[in-house]
Amino acid sequence: MAYEIPVTQARAELADLINRVVYGGERVVVTRHGKPLVALVSAADLERLEAGPEVRAVSSVAATDETPSAAGERRFGIAAEHRPPGH
Repeated sequence: MAYEIPVTQARAELADLINRVVYGGERVVVTRHGKPLVALVSAADLERLEAGPEVRAVSSVAATDETPSAAGERRFGIAAEHRPPGH
């Protein structure tokens, strides 16, 4: 769960918010008029988010073993594509 804070308050507390993210492991969502605007995450979290589980999931499906199928059995491949929400 992320900590939410209005942008006006975030400006005044930026140094404290950075400490919460870096040292406290929190994620901070900055809002404007109650709607999420940006998120503050640690550099380590950003790396994990950019790598994404979708990449690993597709890679693991593509790397399945090639065991021969039974006589007359048809084999089907699996394809996946990650699309961010709203796209």
